[in-house]
Amino acid sequence: KRSCCANKRQDITQSSTMGYDVSTGAAYAVLYTVLSLFTVLAIVSAGYCGKGQLLKKLGCILLPKSTVGEDGEEVHTDTADFFLAARNSASAKTIALSFFASSMGAWVVYAPTELGANPELSWIAVIGYAVASASPAVLVFFMGPSIRKITGEKAFSTTDFGLVRYGRLIQLCIAIMSVFYMFIYMVAELTAISNIFGLVCNIDTFDSTTIRYTTSIAVSVAVFTWFYTSIAGLPGSLVTDKFQAWVMFILIFILLLVACTNPANQLTREEFAVASNWTADGGMAAVTLIIAVNCAEIFNQATWQRVWAAKDVPAMRKGFAWGSFSVFLLMMFFGIMGMISFALDPENYLVFNKFYYLAFFDLLAPLSQFWHIVVLIVCTALAASTVDSVQTAIASVVSSDFIRYGVPDKWATLITRVLLVVINIPAVIMSSKRFDVLGLFLVADLVCATAVLPVFFGLITKDIGFIPAPTELGAFLGIWSGIGSVLINGKVIGFTQAVNPITGQVIATGPWSYFWLTNSYQCALCGSTTMVTFIITPLVAGFFTLVFSKIDIMLRGERARKPIFLMAQPEEEAKNYNLVAKDEQELVEEDNEKEEITKEEDNSLEKATIEVA
Repeated sequence: KRSCCANKRQDITQSSTMGYDVSTGAAYAVLYTVLSLFTVLAIVSAGYCGKGQLLKKLGCILLPKSTVGEDGEEVHTDTADFFLAARNSASAKTIALSFFASSMGAWVVYAPTELGANPELSWIAVIGYAVASASPAVLVFFMGPSIRKITGEKAFSTTDFGLVRYGRLIQLCIAIMSVFYMFIYMVAELTAISNIFGLVCNIDTFDSTTIRYTTSIAVSVAVFTWFYTSIAGLPGSLVTDKFQAWVMFILIFILLLVACTNPANQLTREEFAVASNWTADGGMAAVTLIIAVNCAEIFNQATWQRVWAAKDVPAMRKGFAWGSFSVFLLMMFFGIMGMISFALDPENYLVFNKFYYLAFFDLLAPLSQFWHIVVLIVCTALAASTVDSVQTAIASVVSSDFIRYGVPDKWATLITRVLLVVINIPAVIMSSKRFDVLGLFLVADLVCATAVLPVFFGLITKDIGFIPAPTELGAFLGIWSGIGSVLINGKVIGFTQAVNPITGQVIATGPWSYFWLTNSYQCALCGSTTMVTFIITPLVAGFFTLVFSKIDIMLRGERARKPIFLMAQPEEEAKNYNLVAKDEQELVEEDNEKEEITKEEDNSLEKATIEVA
């Protein structure tokens, strides 16, 4: 995901002094064994080995809640719809484990430990990051039922919500932001797992001569996950997520016991107090993280897919609640591990002989080679669970319309598999270039912040006093207002160019360069300037969404409440997209109910009159 301190030196040559010496052969063996097991599991989940009761009891097969749909037709699991949505098949436990596994990628061994190891951030930043990572599930807990109700039971993601509630224009905006964010997420995962394998094998991942090795790791993860998601789709991703989550729980718990009982990692209360701080910088970083992560993660369709995959709303809510709690605990665990690592050797961290973002690996360095191999197993599971979820999510965003317009299942599935190849190739290439993924994440966070309220204010479907139900044009102009607020903010503070604080390289110039948010040399998400930017941007976008919607309704009347491009809406589902039509239908139903009540009263009165007579 994101590593918070931008001023870290990205130099893993330090691995030679950390005590890691796993051979590349052993590392490849671990990688291919773990990925092969997940591939076999996905193949089993697709029903290629039968659908016996034992497999169902073990949770290897997902089946819909009911074998008969709302339209009375039999529900099949070999359709493109089930391949992309796993509709109504996942229990609360499956949703919880899947959210946990897909959210916790290989980035967790870097980011939260980096915050914990930084004494200027410490507790508040660690807690803030844990809350930020867990809170998207809480948002879905509350918003999911409403969005599922508005879009209906045949939706795939919030791009369908944009289409149903607004129209094609907002659907396109959501799709662009979602695909961009998830693509960067996948690049980050492939980059992280490549660096981890390089570190544990004592390879300098910033030497140009080692690109071939790190690229081979990224290619392996991308190819294996593409292969089994192409075979099993979202059901396969959900099943593998469950087992990946259990692997993480068990092995991380064992690593915790082994690392903390190692004599080299023993601390006194006084020594730990050096790393245990409550600072204002940590508070500002926490606020920024909570806003930034939620703005971006709300466009992560891998999370939203689980809303329709859940058997029902209660299962969905329970699953996201437990998943959120599990994510919070794991983030706190890694954050505290970073604090312990700093407390063991504060002098070397303060003079940059050791680096905050490698704190977790410093803590495990004294352990034997066996435990270093266990680290590789855990990290491989972390990366695979995230990459396969993101792959299926991106595919569903661009493939759902094929199913909606009646493209045969065979072709829809084939198109999805081809799209996954198209997505993976540039992701692997970018990961091999070793770009500063943090910079791209900050851009994605801020771009998503411009759209989060305009899009999800769409949950307001009726005027509330003087507050209008947002129109499509109002939401679109609200997004541009959020973008304008970023540009104005940069102009006010005199920001003219984005400069990499590590290398001094100029990343971008001009007003648009402020999206890179290179405001602080202490921490990329630190400081009041960045925090204020993330507070102002969504508020401005949301405010002007309502203002422009009000003006739109005043100028265009009830036409403003309809999609801008009416011809772009599927005719047979037009009633789902037309709020005016919905309101009229509700009025008709109310009138029919009143007529029935009046008739019943008249019949009762007539009957009473006859009895009296």
